Amino acid sequence: MTGTTSSDDHALAAEVAADAGRLLVAIRAAHDGRDPKRLRDEGDHRAHERILELLAVARPYDPVLSEEGLDDDRRLGAERVWVVDPLDGTREYAEAGRTDWAVHVALVVDGVAAIGAVALPAEGVVLATRPAPPAPPTRAGPLRVVTSRTRHPSESVAVAEALGAEVVALGSAGAKAMAVVRGQVDAYVHAGGMYQWDSAAPVAVAAAAGLHVSRIDGSPLVYNQPEAYLPDLLVCRTELAGTCLAALADA
Repeated sequence: MTGTTSSDDHALAAEVAADAGRLLVAIRAAHDGRDPKRLRDEGDHRAHERILELLAVARPYDPVLSEEGLDDDRRLGAERVWVVDPLDGTREYAEAGRTDWAVHVALVVDGVAAIGAVALPAEGVVLATRPAPPAPPTRAGPLRVVTSRTRHPSESVAVAEALGAEVVALGSAGAKAMAVVRGQVDAYVHAGGMYQWDSAAPVAVAAAAGLHVSRIDGSPLVYNQPEAYLPDLLVCRTELAGTCLAALADA
Protein backbone atom coordinates (compact mmCIF):
# COMPACT_ATOMS: atom_id res chain seq x y z
CA MET A 1 0.00 0.00 0.00
CA THR A 2 3.05 2.27 -0.32
CA GLY A 3 2.12 5.77 -1.52
CA THR A 4 -1.58 4.95 -1.85
CA THR A 5 -4.64 5.10 0.35
CA SER A 6 -7.90 3.23 0.50
CA SER A 7 -11.31 3.57 2.10
CA ASP A 8 -10.05 1.11 4.71
CA ASP A 9 -7.50 3.72 5.85
CA HIS A 10 -10.27 6.23 6.58
CA ALA A 11 -12.17 3.63 8.59
CA LEU A 12 -9.01 2.54 10.40
CA ALA A 13 -8.15 6.10 11.46
CA ALA A 14 -11.64 6.56 12.91
CA GLU A 15 -11.62 3.16 14.64
CA VAL A 16 -8.20 3.68 16.22
CA ALA A 17 -9.06 7.18 17.45
CA ALA A 18 -12.36 5.95 18.89
CA ASP A 19 -10.73 2.95 20.59
CA ALA A 20 -8.02 5.06 22.22
CA GLY A 21 -10.67 7.54 23.25
CA ARG A 22 -12.73 4.88 25.00
CA LEU A 23 -9.62 3.73 26.86
CA LEU A 24 -8.90 7.29 27.99
CA VAL A 25 -12.47 7.73 29.24
CA ALA A 26 -12.17 4.52 31.26
CA ILE A 27 -8.82 5.56 32.75
CA ARG A 28 -10.25 8.96 33.69
CA ALA A 29 -13.33 7.40 35.28
CA ALA A 30 -11.20 5.06 37.42
CA HIS A 31 -8.90 7.83 38.65
CA ASP A 32 -9.35 8.99 42.23
CA GLY A 33 -8.74 12.65 41.37
CA ARG A 34 -5.90 13.13 43.83
CA ASP A 35 -2.94 13.13 41.44
CA PRO A 36 -3.60 14.91 38.12
CA LYS A 37 -0.04 14.34 36.89
CA ARG A 38 -0.39 10.58 37.33
CA LEU A 39 -3.64 10.67 35.37
CA ARG A 40 -2.05 12.67 32.55
CA ASP A 41 0.97 10.38 32.38
CA GLU A 42 -1.08 7.19 32.48
CA GLY A 43 -3.47 8.46 29.82
CA ASP A 44 -0.65 9.53 27.50
CA HIS A 45 1.27 6.28 27.89
CA ARG A 46 -1.60 3.82 27.63
CA ALA A 47 -3.30 5.58 24.71
CA HIS A 48 0.04 5.65 22.86
CA GLU A 49 0.54 1.94 23.45
CA ARG A 50 -3.00 1.12 22.32
CA ILE A 51 -2.64 3.11 19.10
CA LEU A 52 0.70 1.46 18.28
CA GLU A 53 -0.76 -1.99 18.91
CA LEU A 54 -3.73 -1.39 16.64
CA LEU A 55 -1.67 0.11 13.82
CA ALA A 56 0.96 -2.64 14.09
CA VAL A 57 -1.74 -5.24 13.44
CA ALA A 58 -3.59 -3.35 10.69
CA ARG A 59 -0.67 -1.63 8.92
CA PRO A 60 2.53 -3.39 10.00
CA TYR A 61 4.71 -1.78 7.32
CA ASP A 62 3.71 1.84 7.95
CA PRO A 63 5.94 3.91 10.27
CA VAL A 64 4.33 5.88 13.09
CA LEU A 65 5.29 9.31 14.39
CA SER A 66 3.74 9.81 17.83
CA GLU A 67 4.14 12.57 20.38
CA GLU A 68 4.79 9.91 23.01
CA GLY A 69 7.19 7.73 21.02
CA LEU A 70 10.82 7.87 19.96
CA ASP A 71 11.31 9.30 16.49
CA ASP A 72 12.46 6.81 13.87
CA ASP A 73 14.34 8.32 10.91
CA ARG A 74 13.12 5.48 8.70
CA ARG A 75 9.84 7.36 8.41
CA LEU A 76 11.60 9.97 6.24
CA GLY A 77 11.96 7.47 3.42
CA ALA A 78 8.37 6.28 3.67
CA GLU A 79 5.53 7.58 1.52
CA ARG A 80 2.92 6.59 4.14
CA VAL A 81 3.37 7.62 7.77
CA TRP A 82 0.83 7.64 10.59
CA VAL A 83 1.10 10.79 12.69
CA VAL A 84 -0.69 10.54 16.03
CA ASP A 85 -1.26 12.42 19.24
CA PRO A 86 -2.59 9.88 21.75
CA LEU A 87 -3.87 12.57 24.12
CA ASP A 88 -4.12 16.14 22.91
CA GLY A 89 -4.97 18.42 25.80
CA THR A 90 -3.53 16.66 28.83
CA ARG A 91 -4.30 19.66 31.04
CA GLU A 92 -8.00 19.48 30.18
CA TYR A 93 -8.05 15.68 30.45
CA ALA A 94 -6.96 15.94 34.09
CA GLU A 95 -9.62 18.53 34.94
CA ALA A 96 -12.90 16.91 35.93
CA GLY A 97 -15.78 17.69 33.62
CA ARG A 98 -13.79 19.22 30.78
CA THR A 99 -14.52 17.92 27.29
CA ASP A 100 -11.98 19.92 25.25
CA TRP A 101 -9.35 17.20 24.83
CA ALA A 102 -8.87 14.85 21.90
CA VAL A 103 -7.18 11.91 20.20
CA HIS A 104 -5.54 12.51 16.81
CA VAL A 105 -4.85 9.82 14.21
CA ALA A 106 -3.68 10.88 10.74
CA LEU A 107 -2.19 9.17 7.72
CA VAL A 108 0.31 11.37 5.90
CA VAL A 109 0.98 10.46 2.28
CA ASP A 110 3.83 12.16 0.46
CA GLY A 111 3.83 14.97 3.01
CA VAL A 112 0.08 15.62 2.91
CA ALA A 113 -2.30 14.92 5.80
CA ALA A 114 -4.54 12.91 3.50
CA ILE A 115 -6.60 10.91 6.00
CA GLY A 116 -7.45 11.53 9.60
CA ALA A 117 -9.77 11.28 12.55
CA VAL A 118 -10.16 13.39 15.66
CA ALA A 119 -11.96 11.82 18.60
CA LEU A 120 -13.54 14.00 21.28
CA PRO A 121 -13.97 11.12 23.72
CA ALA A 122 -15.66 13.02 26.55
CA GLU A 123 -18.46 13.85 24.08
CA GLY A 124 -18.50 10.44 22.39
CA VAL A 125 -17.76 12.13 19.05
CA VAL A 126 -15.37 11.14 16.24
CA LEU A 127 -14.92 13.37 13.20
CA ALA A 128 -13.11 11.80 10.27
CA THR A 129 -12.22 12.32 6.64
CA ARG A 130 -14.74 9.70 5.46
CA PRO A 131 -17.55 10.27 5.70
CA ALA A 132 -16.40 13.88 5.64
CA PRO A 133 -18.15 16.29 8.00
CA PRO A 134 -20.63 18.57 6.26
CA ALA A 135 -19.59 22.16 5.66
CA PRO A 136 -20.34 24.08 8.86
CA PRO A 137 -23.57 26.08 8.76
CA THR A 138 -23.57 29.84 9.11
CA ARG A 139 -24.22 30.85 12.70
CA ALA A 140 -26.32 33.76 13.88
CA GLY A 141 -24.50 36.45 15.84
CA PRO A 142 -20.93 37.78 15.69
CA LEU A 143 -18.02 35.82 14.26
CA ARG A 144 -15.87 33.91 16.74
CA VAL A 145 -12.13 33.18 16.80
CA VAL A 146 -10.95 30.37 19.08
CA THR A 147 -7.67 30.60 20.94
CA SER A 148 -5.76 29.08 23.84
CA ARG A 149 -7.06 28.97 27.40
CA THR A 150 -3.69 30.05 28.74
CA ARG A 151 -2.60 32.78 26.33
CA HIS A 152 -3.95 35.05 23.59
CA PRO A 153 -1.29 35.21 20.86
CA SER A 154 -1.08 38.50 19.04
CA GLU A 155 -1.91 36.67 15.81
CA SER A 156 -5.28 35.53 17.18
CA VAL A 157 -6.04 39.02 18.42
CA ALA A 158 -5.16 40.51 15.02
CA VAL A 159 -7.49 38.11 13.20
CA ALA A 160 -10.31 38.71 15.69
CA GLU A 161 -9.97 42.48 15.26
CA ALA A 162 -9.93 42.20 11.46
CA LEU A 163 -13.08 40.07 11.52
CA GLY A 164 -14.81 42.06 14.25
CA ALA A 165 -15.02 38.74 16.08
CA GLU A 166 -15.33 37.55 19.64
CA VAL A 167 -12.43 35.55 21.11
CA VAL A 168 -13.33 32.17 22.61
CA ALA A 169 -10.93 30.07 24.70
CA LEU A 170 -10.71 26.27 24.43
CA GLY A 171 -8.19 23.62 25.42
CA SER A 172 -6.61 21.22 22.95
CA ALA A 173 -5.67 21.96 19.34
CA GLY A 174 -7.98 19.19 18.17
CA ALA A 175 -10.92 20.59 20.12
CA LYS A 176 -10.28 24.07 18.71
CA ALA A 177 -10.01 22.89 15.11
CA MET A 178 -13.10 20.72 15.45
CA ALA A 179 -15.00 23.70 16.85
CA VAL A 180 -14.47 25.31 13.43
CA VAL A 181 -15.50 22.10 11.65
CA ARG A 182 -18.68 21.92 13.74
CA GLY A 183 -19.57 25.57 13.14
CA GLN A 184 -19.20 26.57 16.79
CA VAL A 185 -16.51 29.12 15.86
CA ASP A 186 -15.34 30.57 12.57
CA ALA A 187 -11.54 30.60 12.73
CA TYR A 188 -8.67 29.08 14.67
CA VAL A 189 -5.22 30.67 14.60
CA HIS A 190 -2.16 29.23 16.30
CA ALA A 191 1.41 30.53 16.26
CA GLY A 192 4.26 28.90 18.15
CA GLY A 193 4.70 25.73 20.19
CA MET A 194 2.99 23.24 17.86
CA TYR A 195 4.27 19.99 16.38
CA GLN A 196 3.24 17.81 13.45
CA TRP A 197 1.09 15.55 15.63
CA ASP A 198 -0.84 18.53 16.98
CA SER A 199 -2.25 19.50 13.60
CA ALA A 200 -2.07 16.57 11.14
CA ALA A 201 -5.38 14.87 11.99
CA PRO A 202 -7.30 18.13 12.61
CA VAL A 203 -6.03 19.52 9.29
CA ALA A 204 -7.08 16.38 7.41
CA VAL A 205 -10.59 16.51 8.87
CA ALA A 206 -10.97 20.27 8.39
CA ALA A 207 -9.84 20.05 4.76
CA ALA A 208 -12.30 17.21 4.15
CA ALA A 209 -15.07 19.48 5.48
CA GLY A 210 -14.14 22.11 2.88
CA LEU A 211 -12.46 24.56 5.25
CA HIS A 212 -9.34 26.60 4.55
CA VAL A 213 -6.21 25.09 6.15
CA SER A 214 -2.70 26.52 5.88
CA ARG A 215 0.20 27.94 7.75
CA ILE A 216 -0.30 31.53 8.88
CA ASP A 217 1.61 32.85 5.85
CA GLY A 218 -0.79 30.98 3.56
CA SER A 219 1.69 28.25 2.61
CA PRO A 220 0.73 24.56 2.72
CA LEU A 221 1.24 22.43 5.81
CA VAL A 222 3.83 19.79 4.91
CA TYR A 223 4.21 16.74 7.15
CA ASN A 224 6.73 13.96 7.68
CA GLN A 225 9.58 16.47 7.71
CA PRO A 226 12.82 15.76 9.64
CA GLU A 227 11.95 18.45 12.20
CA ALA A 228 8.79 17.55 14.12
CA TYR A 229 8.18 21.22 14.97
CA LEU A 230 5.46 22.78 12.81
CA PRO A 231 4.62 25.88 14.79
CA ASP A 232 1.66 27.61 13.17
CA LEU A 233 -1.76 26.95 11.73
CA LEU A 234 -4.85 28.65 10.32
CA VAL A 235 -8.19 26.84 10.05
CA CYS A 236 -11.15 28.96 9.00
CA ARG A 237 -14.21 29.25 6.84
CA THR A 238 -13.09 29.68 3.22
CA GLU A 239 -14.80 33.05 2.81
CA LEU A 240 -12.80 34.42 5.73
CA ALA A 241 -9.38 33.17 4.60
CA GLY A 242 -8.39 36.31 2.68
CA THR A 243 -9.19 38.61 5.61
CA CYS A 244 -7.46 36.28 8.09
CA LEU A 245 -4.29 35.98 6.01
CA ALA A 246 -4.12 39.73 5.38
CA ALA A 247 -4.43 40.40 9.10
CA LEU A 248 -1.74 37.84 9.84
CA ALA A 249 0.60 39.37 7.25
CA ASP A 250 0.14 42.78 8.85
CA ALA A 251 0.64 41.34 12.33
